[in-house]
Parts: sequence; structure tokens; C-alpha cells
Amino acid sequence: MSSATSSGPSRARRLPLADALRLGGPSDIWFKPALSVVAAVAPPNLTLLALGRLDLAMYTMAGSLCALYAHNRPYAARARALAWVVAGMLGGLGAALVTASLTTNAVVLVTVGALLAAAQKVLCDATRIGPPGHVVLAFISSASLFVPQSPGQVPGHLALGAAAGAWAWIVGMAPVLVRPHGPERRATAHALNAAAASAGAPDDARARAAAAAAVHAAWQSLLSAGARSEPRRALERLVVRAEVALAAPAGTDPGRLRGWARELSGTGPVPRPDGLGDAADELLGVEAALAFGEPSLLTRLGPLTPVALRTALGCALAGYVSLALGVGRPSWALVTAASLYQANVTLTWSRGVQRVTGNLLGVVAFAVLAPLAHTGQAALVLCCLALNFGAEALIGRNYWLGSVCVTPMALLITEFAHAQRPGELMTDRILDTLVGALVGFLAAVAVTDRRAGDRVEEALLAVGRAQEHAAALLAAERPASAALESARRGLSAAVVHLRSVADAASGEWWRRALPEERVMRAEQAGHRTLAATVRRQGLHGREGAQA
Repeated sequence: MSSATSSGPSRARRLPLADALRLGGPSDIWFKPALSVVAAVAPPNLTLLALGRLDLAMYTMAGSLCALYAHNRPYAARARALAWVVAGMLGGLGAALVTASLTTNAVVLVTVGALLAAAQKVLCDATRIGPPGHVVLAFISSASLFVPQSPGQVPGHLALGAAAGAWAWIVGMAPVLVRPHGPERRATAHALNAAAASAGAPDDARARAAAAAAVHAAWQSLLSAGARSEPRRALERLVVRAEVALAAPAGTDPGRLRGWARELSGTGPVPRPDGLGDAADELLGVEAALAFGEPSLLTRLGPLTPVALRTALGCALAGYVSLALGVGRPSWALVTAASLYQANVTLTWSRGVQRVTGNLLGVVAFAVLAPLAHTGQAALVLCCLALNFGAEALIGRNYWLGSVCVTPMALLITEFAHAQRPGELMTDRILDTLVGALVGFLAAVAVTDRRAGDRVEEALLAVGRAQEHAAALLAAERPASAALESARRGLSAAVVHLRSVADAASGEWWRRALPEERVMRAEQAGHRTLAATVRRQGLHGREGAQA
């Protein structure tokens, strides 16, 4: 292999610090999870407060926090996703409660917590459940392991979690009554804006890759939305416009794409650009896209083996070290380690910096809030609700900023059962944060992802095969429209997947050289072939007529 096909010798990468703490813009739907979690948490907690049983709030919180999930999914897909999240939350809670009822051995409890965290991590990654992913699940299950329990109490506590989970499902689905196509509209608007940015900078490879990923995500959103109603057909046409802009930027008006995206932000009718004619449904290729299906769960779990090992090892060692230091709450060290693990070591380092910064500032916030929260249980509940809202409102700008609210909330939750000594709580939290972050990161470095480079090679081969198939159809005198559209969808998905695995592999700290130039050439060739299929299908001409 020539030197032109690799990125140079393997070496340690510089790990970012300032970049990890840089604030981004707020999420366009930051208020949705923030309001949803308050609406899901408040009724159960206020009910328990009125009954004088706030000590049971941990179990209702397990179900209530499920309202944080699936806000980007169309409602048909959201209904299924939320049901699975509630089931997964109850499964982790049940395993933790049963274990706690059978043993009080701290080493056993930490070990079970680490295994649960690893299982939650890989299942959330494989099913793309998130944000917030596995962290909330791990927080509940690890905390529950250290709550004294008897076997007879387990069914009742699980029933409380199930009831709160059912309410969280209702809260999560409630917006369908107001804006039934909201998630699909947002995904389509994001694709249009990304395509406009790419068309405005046709030589920017990163902008083109981001636009391709946004278009792919928009199609996935529309394909999971259920029946193809007329508004969804109109959204499909807009995504086609984004695809055309990506494949043929020279004939694209970015301002028009952004205008359509702005129209999608409200509740008005979906813009209906002309130009696709009577062949619209054929050109949309929805049936072709549906034919690809999803890889099996087992196939998606395979590449996650290193992440599972990192999570299990890091969480277990963090808990053991916390026990050895005599810290009274090893579950906090375990959850800190669990929260770190991302797609590669570089991202894991960044999350560690964010976690430590947010937790330390959060301890300061707790010191400020504690006197107010200790004025009564009602004040305690209201403080936690406010912190829930703040965490979800801020976490989209940067993880550390949301952690400033999450940390005091977690500390206050421990006082639902009985009052704690603030100094002891803060000391334990600081120690467990430092232990969890340090040990968790060392585990990420120790467990290398040896197949990261292999996955890049496999993705390169997949792009090559998809491109050859599309090129063969283009060379035919009269290729079938359905076959050409299917080939275009397959090549587009392969190019997006190649960029994803290349980015993940490039962030591994110690690794063999990656074929970065081959990846760049494969992406460029793939986009050229996609542009040729657009021209062959006549979509470019239709778009040009509208520009």
C-alpha cells in the first residue's frame, strides 16, 4: 500500500481541553424535553409528598425520567421507542432491586451495576435510543442497588415505576395532538438547511458530509413516521430537493432551501415545490428505501464489543476504588465512569472533562441551594423540578453546563428518604467524580478498539460496490427507474456510513494508520456518481427550472 493511502504512522493523539468546554447554540427543541420531564416528574412526586411517602420517589423517578427520550422521533416511532425505554428502565430497576434484596455485599453490588451499565450502553447505542442514552438508565439501576430492599417489596416498587412510566409515555406522546408531523418537519428543515450550507460552500467536504447525513436522517424519520399522508408526501418532495442540492449544488438556490426550512418551523401547511410532475412518487423512491430495511440487532451489537468491555471494566474498577477509599456511595463513581464512554477515546476524554467540570460546579450549586431545599419537603421537591428543567434546557449547549444542574439534583434526591449532612454529600460527590472519571478514562485507553480500522476498510468496500452498481446502471441505455433509484439510495447510505466509521476510528488514541486519502477519494467519487444519477433521473433539470 502506498503512503498516499494512509495517514502516517500510529501515534498518540493530542486530547482537547478548551474545545471540550466550548458552548454551542441551544437545541431547536430544548424546551420539549425540559417541559416533558417536569410534566412527568411533578405529579408522582407531588402525590407522594401529599401522602407523606417521598421516600418512594426513587421508584417513580425511574418511570418519570423515561419522558426524556425519543423527542426527535415521529410519533408512530416514538410510541414504540418510549415503550421500549420504559421496559428497559423497569428491567434494569428490577434486576437492581432483586440483587439488593438478596445481598448487601458491596463488591457484588458494584459488579452487578457495572454489568448492567455495559448492557444498557450497548443496547442504547445499537438501537440509537438517545439522547440521553444509557446514562439515565445506569443512574437509576446503580442507585437502586444500594437501597435496602426485601424481596417482598420489589413488586410494589416496580409497580410504582411502571405507573410513572405509563404517565411518562402519555406525556411524551401528548404533542401529537397539537403538531402531528412536528418531528418529520424538523428533520426535513434540518436537511434543507444543511443542503443550503453545502450548496453555498461546494468545496467544503465537511459541509457536504454533514448535509448527506442530514438528508439520510430526514429519510429515516419519514420512513418511520407511519402512513404516507399528504403532508408527509410533501415533506418527501422537500427532502428530494435537499438531495438534488447536495448532488448538484451549481444549479441550487440556497436561499430558497432556507426559505422552505423556515416555513416548516411553524404549524402552517407544508411548502409544496413544483417540478416533480406526475412521476413524483416514483422519483421519491420511498419503496426503494424501505426495501433496504435495518440491519439485525445482532449485527449492530458486534462492533460495540470494545465499548461494552470498556464500560464494564471502567464502571467496576471505579466502584471498587471508591469502596477502597471508604466513600459511602460507590454508585456515583460507577455512574461517572458509565457516562464517559463515547464512540472513541478522544470523545471519551472530552466527555470526562465535561463531566468533571460540570460536577464540581454542580457541587457548588448544591451548597447554595441546600439551605433553601432544607426548609421543607415541598421546597425540596420544587428545587428538584427546577433543576430537572434547567438540566434539559442547558445540556444541549454543552454536557458540562447541564451537569451543573444534574449534580445538585442528584444530591437532593438522596434526601427524599431522610435529611443528609451536606458536607458529607459534597465530599463523597467530589471524590466519586474524580475516581470515576480517572478510572473510567484509563479503562477506555486500556481496552483498544482493534477493529476500528477494519470497519473503515469494510465501509470502503461497501461504497465501492454501491458505486460500481450505480455506474453500471448509468451505463445502460434505459435503466429501470426503480433500479436506478434503489442504487442511488444504497450509494447514499454507504457514503454516510463511511464518514461515520471513519470519524469514529480517527478518534481512537492508539491505532494503526487509517486510509484517510482513500476515504476522501471514495467520498468524492460517491458524490460524483450520486450527481450523475440525479442528472440521469431528470431531477436536476426540474430543480433548475424552479431556481
